[in-house]
Amino acid sequence: MKTSQILISTQKEAPNDAQIISHQLMIRAGLVSKLASGLYSYLPMGLRVLQKVEKIIREEMNKSGAQEVLMPVAQPAELWQESGRWDEYGAELLRFSDRHGREFCLGPTHEEVITHLAAQYLRSYKQLPMNFYQIQTKFRDEIRPRFGVMRSREFIMKDAYSFHLDANSMQAEFDKMHATYCAIFTRLGLDYRPVLADSGSIGGENSIEFHVLSESGEDAICFSDNSNYAANIEKVAFSKQACIDTPSAIEEKVPTKKKTSIEEVAQFLHIKEADCVKTLIVKTKNSFKALALRGDHELNEIKVQNLFGEFEFASDEEIKSLNLKKGFIGVKELTIDLIVDYSASVLCDFVCGANEWDYHLVGVNWNGIEFVEADLRNAVEGDASPDGKGKLVVRRGIEVGHIFQLGDKYTKAMNANVIGESGKAVTTLMGCYGIGVTRVIAAAIEQNYDDRGIIFPASIAPFQLVIVPINYNKSTRVKALADELYQQCLDAGIEVLLDDRKERAGIMFAESELLGVPHRLVLSDTHADNGNVEYKARNNPEKIEVRFDDALSFMQSKIR
Repeated sequence: MKTSQILISTQKEAPNDAQIISHQLMIRAGLVSKLASGLYSYLPMGLRVLQKVEKIIREEMNKSGAQEVLMPVAQPAELWQESGRWDEYGAELLRFSDRHGREFCLGPTHEEVITHLAAQYLRSYKQLPMNFYQIQTKFRDEIRPRFGVMRSREFIMKDAYSFHLDANSMQAEFDKMHATYCAIFTRLGLDYRPVLADSGSIGGENSIEFHVLSESGEDAICFSDNSNYAANIEKVAFSKQACIDTPSAIEEKVPTKKKTSIEEVAQFLHIKEADCVKTLIVKTKNSFKALALRGDHELNEIKVQNLFGEFEFASDEEIKSLNLKKGFIGVKELTIDLIVDYSASVLCDFVCGANEWDYHLVGVNWNGIEFVEADLRNAVEGDASPDGKGKLVVRRGIEVGHIFQLGDKYTKAMNANVIGESGKAVTTLMGCYGIGVTRVIAAAIEQNYDDRGIIFPASIAPFQLVIVPINYNKSTRVKALADELYQQCLDAGIEVLLDDRKERAGIMFAESELLGVPHRLVLSDTHADNGNVEYKARNNPEKIEVRFDDALSFMQSKIR
């Protein structure tokens, strides 16, 4: 294609609301255009990238034996009411009524629709297992859309759903999808990690997320430096530890002069934060609970929710009603249940609040204190890996895929049964497998850029090669050579962009680099004289002179 035939809408500056690199560069490179908060149009260059991502996903999903379908975006409320999620899902589910007063929603996901289809068309165990997928638009009414297409309201997703007669079949498909996802993300050129994860509102037991490693990621993921163990920080589980120290100090109450945070107390007493215990008060459905953690650890709210169900942190007034002093809450003489994290329960001679204004206790031990031990905390760098092999490394990650074993969560509620081998109705089991297609593009950019723009992985770049002829519209020799090389590349199946605009060379170079085109060939009158062409790779500053007659074979060896 020639640049005169395609919209190139690059910008020198990113909009003020573009906070992360991918958002800035997708706008500057003219891949997307913002319509409204969380809503983006894909421009020609961006659509080429999007279609390449979809092509790789389709090829690998088809190879796995999954069948492509396409389901409506608008979904009737009855299906969501049948599954029980109409009232549970929350405000992200955009609900509306049609002209007849019937309630609908814009689908954020399609478990209900595909289960309804399965109940209609899967009637015998002989039809199972079966896996259906689609690549389609979703809508989630995010309270605060941000980071461009990374967290938008409307987005494109590949979602797949499998149906099975038994748990062994469901596990086999789960493993197949795990391998398929690895193949997809490898072909996309991403540095990623599959990690154990929490299933969230989708439900189910076994769940694995696929994260692209990036400092801009919203999730913290942990993986061992000496094994294949990896998990979302929410999912890293710790077990009870053995005490390694013996109590030796005498407990004492000391003034701490309005020092309320662990950091302030540790500095004031000249101790490590790890030698302190902090106590948080939460309100569950039926009662208040005191949660104690080591001072340098953070509470894992998912773990607390798994223990007690929905909860919230106690307000100042509620803490006061329990006769506790905010900022000085300790672990002694509490009137509510005390749950102590495993790593805090093995401390000796520690510091905690004295339940008295401006005082803390030093030299505290657990003897005589009633409490229950539990896993309450987030992992930190250097923790022992839960599999017993190596230490944990903590990195930021962007979630681009998630696979679940849903079991009968939806099929039981929506009567998706088949006639089993015995002639009786059997409730099918279900798997669910999603990839954020539009998010993949942003994640790829977060991993691949420099100060000049995007460095796309070759598999998803909008074009494989750009030809930049200097003075194309003035020099007949340059035009003839550029046109000849362009046609050779087209005939060889190379996705080539010929920059035939009346622009300065610097502008053409800058725009091709901003767009992340992997390979560039430059022609000028000098090259016409010496029979060469200049080659440069986007990810390498070195420039190479190549004989014009060898340029096509040279590029074929580079692109392969």
